[in-house]
Amino acid sequence: MLPITEQENENTRNIDKVSTLEAVHLINDEDKKVALAIEKVLPEIAAAIDKIVDRLKLGGRLFYVGTGTSGRLGVLDASEIPPTFGVSYELICGIIAGGYDALYKAVEASEDNREQGAEDLKLRGVSEKDSVVGIAASGRTPYTIGALDFAREIGCFTACITCVPDSEITKSPEIPIVVVVGAEAITGSSRMKAGTAQKMILNMISTTAMICLGYVKGNRMTNVKSSNIKLKERSLRILMAETNLNESEAQILMKQANQDLRVAIVMQKANVSLHLAEKSLTENNFVIETAILTLKTSNK
Repeated sequence: MLPITEQENENTRNIDKVSTLEAVHLINDEDKKVALAIEKVLPEIAAAIDKIVDRLKLGGRLFYVGTGTSGRLGVLDASEIPPTFGVSYELICGIIAGGYDALYKAVEASEDNREQGAEDLKLRGVSEKDSVVGIAASGRTPYTIGALDFAREIGCFTACITCVPDSEITKSPEIPIVVVVGAEAITGSSRMKAGTAQKMILNMISTTAMICLGYVKGNRMTNVKSSNIKLKERSLRILMAETNLNESEAQILMKQANQDLRVAIVMQKANVSLHLAEKSLTENNFVIETAILTLKTSNK
């Protein structure tokens, strides 16, 4: 029997015969099923996040591994974490079969090389401290399975995200996340519902991990890097909300903090100099609340 990701969808059998509006309605109707499918695997997602966070707290890293669309989604999610949460680009890494050229052009044959998956992890210096999440919609990609098998052999925490129950990849990791979204609107096009499901789960994993590490206060990205006009404006709004300063006062403080929101918040809330704020943040892994508490405790 064909895996679900390769089966034909009866609901869209005539999608090539309908109007543009009807076609997008059909696709949208299929997309509505994705969040409901993910809801069924939230316990597995949460369990994987807890394991990943445990490793990150001990100095480990998180690696996403995949091919084609799955690999691109992993690289995308990993690349967005440093500017959003102020962490190193080495903390969460995306590995895609065929290298970064595969991000913008198809190198799909590379997915058939099981040994290369392990080799690419070795090249990144993966160790038993790290976590590896394999992403494969069909659940049968040799490259990704090879990477997961190697990672588990050396003691990494391993998980996978797939859309096919009992597929080969589910046998490799410690925690398989199997989100069954059903047949695609276009037969076999797993960049659609399967890709949407993968993106949503990756968002959950990385975002919740950053929350657990202390890089979010309330629902504010207090560790965001002010690297462009939009982010500078966002940083200013966050600083005003966190400290009750007016806009003019917040602008002066941001300038004193060298446009580093984390430093500005610590300076204001702990009533300390730039040097002491930076020192406390560095010593406390840039967790703002801990840095403030450390400074207040030392000043008693």
